[in-house]
Amino acid sequence: MQLTGKITPDNLMSLEAYSKWRKAHKGEVITHRKLRSVLLGEHINLQFESELTIRYQIQEMLRIEKIFEEEGILDEIHAYAPLVPDGTNWKATMMIEYPDINERKRELARLIGVEDRMFVEVEGYPRVYAIADEDLDRENEEKTSAVHFVRFELTPAMCAAIKAGAGVKVGCDHTNYPAHVTVSAETLASLAGDLK
Repeated sequence: MQLTGKITPDNLMSLEAYSKWRKAHKGEVITHRKLRSVLLGEHINLQFESELTIRYQIQEMLRIEKIFEEEGILDEIHAYAPLVPDGTNWKATMMIEYPDINERKRELARLIGVEDRMFVEVEGYPRVYAIADEDLDRENEEKTSAVHFVRFELTPAMCAAIKAGAGVKVGCDHTNYPAHVTVSAETLASLAGDLK
């Protein structure tokens, strides 16, 4: 899978080519995805996206849905390509995970607004709060969604500090889910690669 900086129909693989590539490389993508996951507390998982994870997602959707017409391919690109970081930010799929359905229902009601209370804190700089769900609202008056899409917009100074080795914390200061965690060196090295 060739990374080009911009996902277009012309630089995606055909279904046949992707099927062969997938057999040989699926494990590498899973490892990359795992490296870019940050577990915040016991129930929130932030999956930081990259061009590779989004290309893989698009190719998987095309494969599963057997989409080969240009219009359908463009629809998938339009849906997922905005999740690729653009050099000044990190973008993540935020999953609120409670295995028990009753507990999940109760907690999603208690966590309304949690996506807006997610933050990244670069050592020596103020917190950057998430810009959440830019495509559509994912909560109502009764509950929040179990999945959100968040973007953390970083200043040039923050990007430079991260590339120079500054530590980074990810956290949440929602009343019902206060948590923070220091991003591991391995994960941070991968995330730093997204920045200009």
